[in-house]
Amino acid sequence: MQQTTYAAPRSLDEAVGLMAAAGGAARILAGGTDLLVQMRAGSLAPGAIVDVKKIAEMTTIVEESGGFRIGAAVNAAEIGEHDALRRAWPGVVEAINLIGSKQVQGRASAGGNLCNASPAADSAPALVAAGAILAVQGPKGRRQLPVEKLHAGPGRTTLERGEILVSIALPARPAHSGDAYLRLIPRTEMDIAVVGCGVSLAMEGDTCVAARVGLGAVAPTVMLVEAAGAALAGSRLDEAALEKAAAACRAACRPIDDKRGTIAYRTKIAGVLVKRAALIAARRAGGH
Repeated sequence: MQQTTYAAPRSLDEAVGLMAAAGGAARILAGGTDLLVQMRAGSLAPGAIVDVKKIAEMTTIVEESGGFRIGAAVNAAEIGEHDALRRAWPGVVEAINLIGSKQVQGRASAGGNLCNASPAADSAPALVAAGAILAVQGPKGRRQLPVEKLHAGPGRTTLERGEILVSIALPARPAHSGDAYLRLIPRTEMDIAVVGCGVSLAMEGDTCVAARVGLGAVAPTVMLVEAAGAALAGSRLDEAALEKAAAACRAACRPIDDKRGTIAYRTKIAGVLVKRAALIAARRAGGH
């Protein structure tokens, strides 16, 4: 039987060293809500567990340069209770607070949700729409990564061996801007998204001047749908612009048929959600 070692380093350098030394057999423990379930089920048997909850940079929320830096191991409950973050990025906070139950949210982290690399992860579309930038540290040093570049496929990331997701940076919120996240699920709560959509936009009067759209659960990875953002930008968010954005989302979809939804259903719902999320974001931005 394989032995699993456990370490709780207090610095990033130490954590990276432990990850690199394990040669790919190590796993990060942030909240453990995925890792421990996988270990109990026998689907994962890591050679080493590196607990990062004692590393300050990974467990704090810091306001900087008008935006926020969220440690990758900060739990969802703490994010939801951060007043300034909730006011600036309500859509992002809403998405993160959909991760599991209230009990799970006391442990589960946005960083873990991202690194689990589920195409249906709730945090990802909202963070993509927000233009979040990830800080990643490994044996070669630190690098920045747009959140939409993190996922390589279901359960796979683009992180190199020994690299750790350290934090999630949200930019300063421009004046008259807002964001929203919506998902469709079969039940009222604690379910996996059939489709998830995040929209972030900026308004000048009744005109949308910039927009980003993130789409989840409709392809092997969460996507930035640039054509949908372009359809909204420059418009008054009238029905023609909203339908153009919906068409762009439908065109971007590459879903699968499964017990939660068919290809046709997911594709149609992607268009519905982007319209609704865009209007919510616009209201939050002060548009009409």
